[in-house]
Amino acid sequence: MNRVSPEQLEQTVDILTQVLDTIDVGVHIVNSHGETIMYNKKMTEIESMPPHEVLHKNLLDVFLFKEEQTSTLLQALHKGQHSYNIKQQYYNNKGFPITAVNDTHPLKDKNGEIIGAFELSKDITRLEVLMKDQLHKSDQTRYTFSKIIGQSEAISQIIHEAKRATRTSSSVLLTGETGTGKEIFAQSIHNGSERAGGPFISQNCAALPDNLIEGILFGTKKGAFTGAVEHPGLFEQAEGGTLLLDEINSLNLPLQAKLLRAIQEKTIRRVGDTKDTPVDVRIISTMNEDPFEAVSNGRLRKDLFYRLGVVSLYIPPLKDRYGDIPLLVEHFLAKFNKRFQMQVDWISADVLELFEQYEWPGNVRELEHVIESAMNIMSTERQMELYHLPMHIRRRFTAQTEPTEGEAEHVSEPKETFLHKPLKEHLAEVENYYIKQALTVHKGNISQAAKALGISRQNLQYRLKKITLSEEEL
Repeated sequence: MNRVSPEQLEQTVDILTQVLDTIDVGVHIVNSHGETIMYNKKMTEIESMPPHEVLHKNLLDVFLFKEEQTSTLLQALHKGQHSYNIKQQYYNNKGFPITAVNDTHPLKDKNGEIIGAFELSKDITRLEVLMKDQLHKSDQTRYTFSKIIGQSEAISQIIHEAKRATRTSSSVLLTGETGTGKEIFAQSIHNGSERAGGPFISQNCAALPDNLIEGILFGTKKGAFTGAVEHPGLFEQAEGGTLLLDEINSLNLPLQAKLLRAIQEKTIRRVGDTKDTPVDVRIISTMNEDPFEAVSNGRLRKDLFYRLGVVSLYIPPLKDRYGDIPLLVEHFLAKFNKRFQMQVDWISADVLELFEQYEWPGNVRELEHVIESAMNIMSTERQMELYHLPMHIRRRFTAQTEPTEGEAEHVSEPKETFLHKPLKEHLAEVENYYIKQALTVHKGNISQAAKALGISRQNLQYRLKKITLSEEEL
C-alpha cells in the first residue's frame, strides 16, 4: 500500500482549498475536538471573520449562540446528527449577528467513528434584515388604544394620559410591574402619533450581552476592525419612527452615557466611525422597577432618567384595576375558544371571586396564562371551575385568604344542626339570603348592593342569574 508523503498531503490540501474558495457556498469543517480545520472564502464573507481568527480554534471560542440554540456543527459532531436547511442565528467574536441556512453532517472513519463534522452555509443575513424591517412596520405595531381592554378608573386615566403623549415626539418612560402591558402602550402611542407611518423597532436591552448591544444600537463601520462590515444600528433603522428600549435599566452605565448623548444631540456614531450621523427617532423606554430606586441604587443614570422621562407613565397593576377582570376574562375566553376550538361560556362564581381577590403578581399576562392553562385541561365543559385552575393559583389564593392565628381562635365550631344538608346547598342558601337582604336594603340598586356585599357589580349580576327574586325583594 502506497503511503502519502507530507508533501503530497500538503499539495492535496492546497488544491482542495482552491476548489472550495471558488464555490458560492460557505464550507466549515471541524475536527473531533470541535476545532476548525477548513474555512473557505465564502464562509469568511458570511460570518465576517478572517480565516486566521477561526482556523485551529474551538468553535465555541469564536462564535456565540443563543441560549435556546446549539451549533448544528456540534450536534453533528457529538450526536452524529444530519441536518438539512436549518436556519441558524448566532454572533461572531465581534458581536455581529449572522443568519444562515445550513446543511450539516458528521464525518466518519472507515470504522464508523465520528472524526469531525462539516457545514455548508447559505447567507441570508441581508434578506433577514429586510424581513425584520417589514415585521417592525407591520406585525410589531398591531396594538392601538382601542385594543386596550379595561374600563376601570385606573386604566382609563392612564389611557387618557398616553393619548396626550401622541401629540409630540418627546421621550416617554413607561414603568410598571411585569405583565401590565407596557409594550402595548408603547405601540399605541406610536400608532396614534404622526410617526405611525414610520418604523416601530423594539429591543430588549437585557436580552443581549454588553459587548453586542452597542453595535446593535448604533451600528458599525466597515474596516473599523478585522472583518467589520457596514451595518446600520437600530437608531438608523428606526429613522422617522419610534425606537422602544425595553428594560432600559439593564444597560451598563458607560453605554447609558452614550445613549444619553445620542438622545441629546440627535446624532449617533457607529462603532469604529469618526463622524456623527443625524437621526430622527422618538425614544420610548420601559422599566419594571421604580426609576427613583434604580437611580439611587446606581442602575440608572440620573441625567438619563430625566431625559427619558420627559413624559412618565405608570401602568397600573391588575390588582388596582377594579372591575376590569371580567372584561379581560371575557376577552381571553374568546381568544382561546377560537384557538382551541372550544365553547367555554364563562367562569363560575367561585372562580370569579378568586380572580377578584387574588393579588396577580404577574398581572394581565398571568391572568391570560391561567385561563389558557385551565382551558388546556377542560374537555366539553362550558363553565370553568376552581378545579380547572393551576394548582399554584389555588394554593396562593388559599394562603392569601387563610385566617390568621388570632382569627382562627374566634371561628366557631359547626353546629350539628347544620349537618342535615350538604355544605354546598347550605352555603348557597346563606348566599342567596344575604344577596336578597342587600338588594332590599338598597332598594334594588345593584351597584350599591354589590359594594355592601364586598363584591364587584359583575360578580353580583352573575350570582343573580342563579336565584329568583320577587318584585318585593327588588
